Amino acid sequence: MACCTCWDARCTPARCWRGPALAARLPWRRLLVLSYATALAWTLSLALVDGWQRGIAGRLTTRHEYLHEVPGVTDIPVMLGTFTTRILDFQPDSWTTHVSGHPPGALLVFVWLDRVGLGGGGWAGTLCILTAALTAVAVPYTVRLLGTDDAARAVLPFAALFPGAVWSGVSADVTRGSALGALGGGALLGFGCYLSYGLVLMVPIAVAVVILGHRHRFTAGWALGGAALVVGAFTVAGFDWLTGYHLVVERYYQGIASRRAYGYWVWANLAIVTVAAGPAAAVILRRAAVAGWRAVSSLRPRDGLPRPQHGTLGHACWLLPLAAAAAIVAADLSGYSKAEVERIWLPFTGWLMAGAALIPASGRRTWLTVQAAVALAVNHLLLTTW
Repeated sequence: MACCTCWDARCTPARCWRGPALAARLPWRRLLVLSYATALAWTLSLALVDGWQRGIAGRLTTRHEYLHEVPGVTDIPVMLGTFTTRILDFQPDSWTTHVSGHPPGALLVFVWLDRVGLGGGGWAGTLCILTAALTAVAVPYTVRLLGTDDAARAVLPFAALFPGAVWSGVSADVTRGSALGALGGGALLGFGCYLSYGLVLMVPIAVAVVILGHRHRFTAGWALGGAALVVGAFTVAGFDWLTGYHLVVERYYQGIASRRAYGYWVWANLAIVTVAAGPAAAVILRRAAVAGWRAVSSLRPRDGLPRPQHGTLGHACWLLPLAAAAAIVAADLSGYSKAEVERIWLPFTGWLMAGAALIPASGRRTWLTVQAAVALAVNHLLLTTW
């Protein structure tokens, strides 16, 4: 958390040492602002290790990326209605790699950005960074809403200095129970499924949220309504999600997927994600599994979850990380995730940090420093191309 004023790659582990202490004592709202600013500075500094052009402005402008197709979208309704006809490869008007591999939502975002006068790689990269940094607010806020204040404060430094920021910086793959908030949240989740087919695997995390917020079950209906509105809008516009998904699978095996052996990548993916999520994720998952087992062993039939005792961190600390792990395992076993998971699993790996409070307080500064050190090592020693 003390890295919020550092705008370059010299954000050393030593500068992260005061993070947990600051998270424990600052007022909550100020802390959320500081967490977002820290995540923003952290992500931007990692991206700028490669310079402005290579690290930010040029990332989304290559022939494989979204911005390559933006000038050709002159009629949005026609684009949506004919989107699936251009997914398969080896035809004159095939979409570029990234556009063909995703629903049209991401392309739409960059088209809209261009229409309001913010075209080009610089603005697109900046939007991705601004959006990616919101994870540092969303994860701890959810833990506080569904768990406890102490648990959320423990999560904040780990969410702000997440190693996955190496890839989330310029990658386009990333309420309290009111009806309006639930409707908006559902619409956002629904739109997410039109940014990436893989985001349907957010279901385990969404279910975990519903379970934890069982006292406000009516909000689940509003959330489903919000998602249904988005699905209906895209369907009426002419894009069929299921058709697009089946064609993407076919396109996937037209290319490099046919040369990536399932037997290797089903294990290599997990090795990659341990780096992208950082070593602390392994500690969190082990402790979450133990906490989950103990909680399930003491289930009360009348409400489905044991009641937290005074002074405990709540169930969000173990249920949210385990739900994220379930999404990762499902993606891995599907066979449609082969390599590149440091990027495409970012929507899931960030939620592993929801269990940071399970790490003993005496060890949090050490693990936070290790997390930062891993990100710096990867960014300085490896050249990431996506």
